[in-house]
Amino acid sequence: MQSNWDALKLWGKDIQRIEKLTGGTANDVWSVRIGNKIAVARFGRRSDADLDWETKLLKYLAKAGLKVPIPFPTLDGRMFASGLVVMSKLEGVPPQTSEDWRRVAKTLKQLHSLTTHWTQRPGWVSSTDLLTIEKGTKIDLSKMPPDGVERCRGAWAKIQSKTKSVVHGDPNPRNIFMNEHQVALIDWDEAHLDAPDLDLALPHNAADLNVHDYDKALQASAAWEAAVCWGDDYALKRLSEVRTIESQLM
Repeated sequence: MQSNWDALKLWGKDIQRIEKLTGGTANDVWSVRIGNKIAVARFGRRSDADLDWETKLLKYLAKAGLKVPIPFPTLDGRMFASGLVVMSKLEGVPPQTSEDWRRVAKTLKQLHSLTTHWTQRPGWVSSTDLLTIEKGTKIDLSKMPPDGVERCRGAWAKIQSKTKSVVHGDPNPRNIFMNEHQVALIDWDEAHLDAPDLDLALPHNAADLNVHDYDKALQASAAWEAAVCWGDDYALKRLSEVRTIESQLM
């Protein structure tokens, strides 16, 4: 990604980029040094409204006790500038055992319970919205085959509830740093307001859902990733995991 990092000086004249980090295709992510501290700087193309939503969420969750990246303000107090966000660097290892994943599930459930009052991320839509509309953020159902759209909507319809919350949106091992004391969730690019079960299709059924609810969560999660990533081989793979409407009714 080509980017202009001149805005980094807004966090201080001594801030320096150190090493490029893995940040997916949507962002340019580097470790940076601010004085004697190591932090993470992320450059992307998110709107100011989107970044405002994300940074306020992270500050709120950190204050509530969850381990998340904490945004560092610029010298004049802004949480982001020109598409740049500078955050605390978290350490740990990804979950490996079923007990690790149970700890992850507990953390995700804390996230959900803390954010039932939260507003939708600007420009985003939920799986509930996509039952009746075609487009939102990264998703454009009009580009998918009609039978695929029908299967995805059938899967999403089964997890809808009156209570929505912020979902992390991508709780895979690369976005989870653990140690014996805490579970840290990073990379909140996919976070938005939605049905909590989208986050709970975890290995080993770590959230302890009953067999039917776990199956519904797996189907809905596969459908969401197929829709978000539509256009590549991974999306086709995920869509192949979503059963036909006839099978979903069985």
